[in-house]
Amino acid sequence: MGKAFSIAELVIVAAIIGILAAMVMPLLHSHALEAREAAVRENLQLLRGAIELYAARHAGTAPGYESNQPGSEPTAAHFRQQTTVEDRCLLQIPVNPFNKLDRVRIILDGEAFPTEATGQNGWIYQPATKYIRVDWPGHDKRGIRYFDY
Repeated sequence: MGKAFSIAELVIVAAIIGILAAMVMPLLHSHALEAREAAVRENLQLLRGAIELYAARHAGTAPGYESNQPGSEPTAAHFRQQTTVEDRCLLQIPVNPFNKLDRVRIILDGEAFPTEATGQNGWIYQPATKYIRVDWPGHDKRGIRYFDY
């Protein structure tokens, strides 16, 4: 007589595996979210440091202005070129870990900085104020908006 498992035993094992998976999945999701939050904070620290370093090397002028001329219209292309190619403050613009975008939305001089994130860009930056934020709506588990990191 063979020593095969009965259908009942297989169903019980499958149910136990399902229950264990249901218990572990929220933990994995929670840890993945915490990792993205930590990455956003780290990437913002890198970007803010690069902006300050660039400004220190260029008589206080923040990256983003054509030919380092405040008053000229700042662009994302100038920001990227100045921080990653010309001055090498960064190897590359970091990716927003929530939406996987590295695109930088530039807020023009005199324009009000947005009060809400849209999630359509990686970052929101205003050269006139050297202010940069993550473009991602929502809150962390402490209730702090990602936009306020």
